[in-house]
Amino acid sequence: MSEQLQQTEQPLFTRDALTRLIVPLIIEQLLLMTVGMADTVMVTTAGEAAVSGVSLVDNINTLIIQIFSALSTGGAVVVSQYLGRRDLDSAKTASKQLLYTMCAVSLLLMAVALIFRQHILALIFGRVEADVMDSALIYFLLTAAAYPFMGIYNAGAALFRAMGNSKVSMFCSLIINIINIAVNAIFIFGFHFGAAGAGIGTLVSRIAAAVIIMRLLNHPDHTVRVEGLFQFQFNGAMVKRILFIGIPTGLENGMFQAGKLMVLNLITTFGTSAVAANAIANSVAGVVNVPGVALGLAMITVIGRCMGAGATDQAVHYTKRLVGASYLFMIVMSTAMFFLADFLVSLFNLSPEAVTMAAQALRICAVGNVIFWPLAFTLPNSLRAAGDAVFTMIVSLSTMFVCRVALSYVFACSWGLDLGLAGVWLAMVADWVVRDVFFLTRYWRGSWKKIKVIE
Repeated sequence: MSEQLQQTEQPLFTRDALTRLIVPLIIEQLLLMTVGMADTVMVTTAGEAAVSGVSLVDNINTLIIQIFSALSTGGAVVVSQYLGRRDLDSAKTASKQLLYTMCAVSLLLMAVALIFRQHILALIFGRVEADVMDSALIYFLLTAAAYPFMGIYNAGAALFRAMGNSKVSMFCSLIINIINIAVNAIFIFGFHFGAAGAGIGTLVSRIAAAVIIMRLLNHPDHTVRVEGLFQFQFNGAMVKRILFIGIPTGLENGMFQAGKLMVLNLITTFGTSAVAANAIANSVAGVVNVPGVALGLAMITVIGRCMGAGATDQAVHYTKRLVGASYLFMIVMSTAMFFLADFLVSLFNLSPEAVTMAAQALRICAVGNVIFWPLAFTLPNSLRAAGDAVFTMIVSLSTMFVCRVALSYVFACSWGLDLGLAGVWLAMVADWVVRDVFFLTRYWRGSWKKIKVIE
């Protein structure tokens, strides 16, 4: 205990250390976002049916990636807290158990997706047009095969972030982009494979990312070196600590995305133009949200270290700084998105109707981003890093289904306000407002400071 108290006398993260952590994270998230955008932009040359099929499957894939991200978050919290306590051996053990857990989960999800892909797509998007479904089926097949590699990469990237070394995952993301765009160009423009070309690009780039991240994790220069993976050693207590954060976060992310799929099912009833407009608006808005997402990831490392060292006062300090930084980025980027919405959507090969709907959605999102987004998404990562993942799960799921899903039907459908796609995006912002109230209240009350993740 005396050692922990001594550690709290000095800041755990200097300004330079925070900058070295956050800047590569922002670049990494932009690069990862570009992977999805490259698929969307390049597939637009094959027509709205192809881009709609890709966008529908990408919503399912986002669900899968969210599950991987949740498990990675669980591992990153545990590893960060052990590093804050300076218990390197336990940090290495936790890293190894995270990789074992991720491999098992990703292989299971891949098997389910490959076997039941047609049933899954028919269940969720059964009313889409036949050519859209054909594109979705082939794209789903190829991207599902990449799930194990996505999982391994997510776990590896999370471990490097826990070490405070986000440059590694940034450079991996750059390589992913180069490979993805190159393979896309060959199979979409050269062989005219359409959605299949985008799927091949995703598969090849994710395999390369997994191989690279695993090689780097075994490098002796890194703080948490993962060795002897093939000498299987299961540590149930450590897996339990990881799942203590990972399961609630996974349920939160998974059900959150499931709610978005329910909303997307509503959007499909508005026609192919609405589906394409929603896909493009999501892609552009996703880029604008990147700094906030990166700051949320940094929050896991920073607050995890503080809690592991017993420095709750520093956890409060860094939370305020990172949420404030998120607001600053949102003000700058969302203001630009609001005024440049028409220009941004014009870059895509959409019908005039789709262009109008996408621009309107982006303006709604821009206003919501500036006022509500950081408290709804950056702040709760501080709670998760402290181990308060069950609370964030309950709030996120409740607001998703009570606010976003229910209000989407009220705002968008003809029996309600009949606002169409704009109604769906207004319901999304309403969800953020309610999340803000709950998360800010929880943070102020301070009960998250008393949670114990590691012993």
